Amino acid sequence: MIKQKCLLCGQADSHRGLCSPCRDMLPMLPAERCPRCAEPTPGGSLCGPCQRRPPHFDALHVPYLFGYPLSGLLHAFKYGKRLQLAGVLSGLLSDFAAGQSRKYDFVIPVPLANERLAQRGFNQSGELAKAFAGTMNSRFSDDLCWRKYNTLPQASLARAERLRNVRHAFGVKRRCDGLCIAIVDDVATSGATLSSLARELKKQGAKRVDAWVLARAFSPKT
Repeated sequence: MIKQKCLLCGQADSHRGLCSPCRDMLPMLPAERCPRCAEPTPGGSLCGPCQRRPPHFDALHVPYLFGYPLSGLLHAFKYGKRLQLAGVLSGLLSDFAAGQSRKYDFVIPVPLANERLAQRGFNQSGELAKAFAGTMNSRFSDDLCWRKYNTLPQASLARAERLRNVRHAFGVKRRCDGLCIAIVDDVATSGATLSSLARELKKQGAKRVDAWVLARAFSPKT
C-alpha cells in the first residue's frame, strides 16, 4: 500500500494528508476561552463584549488559531483553488468535532453571493460543512439560506465595518421552528458574519444556532 504524503513536509507517513509532526505544528486555540465567542479569557470565563452585547449564535466551536502553517493551507484552498485540500481541512474540523454530544437538525455553510461563487467556483465553507455533517450524523443543507448581495471581503475591514458590512446580508428560505442548526465556516475573526446569519435563523424560529469554524483570527477591538 502506498502511503499518502504529507502536504506540508512531503513525508510518506500521514493521516488525512498531514503527518503527526506537522499536525502538531498547527497553532491550537487556548483551552481557556469565552464559551460564547472563543476569545481567550482567564479561566474560560465569559468575555466582556459577550456580557455586554452577545452575538446571535449560542456558541463558537473552533480548534485552531489562524496562523502558520494552517493559514497557508486555508489560503491555498480558498484563493488558490486547491480543492484537494478540502479533505485535509474538513478532516481537521471533523476530528475536533468527533465525540461531541451536541445534535443538530441541520448543518449549513455560510452562503456565498452568486457573483463570488461564480468567481471562486466553489464554496469553501460548503466543502467543510459536508464532511462535518457526516461526522455529526446531521443533515447537510446548502439551500436553507442565501446571501442577498456580494458584501465586501471581511478581511479588508476594521471591526466596526465588519459588523455593518453583513448586518442585512442573509436571508432564510423557510421556517426553522424549534431546530438546532450548526453553521460551518473556515475562519472567524469578529464573528460578525456568523452572528448575522444566526440572527436570521433565529428570526425564523431556530431554537439554537452554533458556529463551527476551523480557525479563529483576532482583530482590534475598534
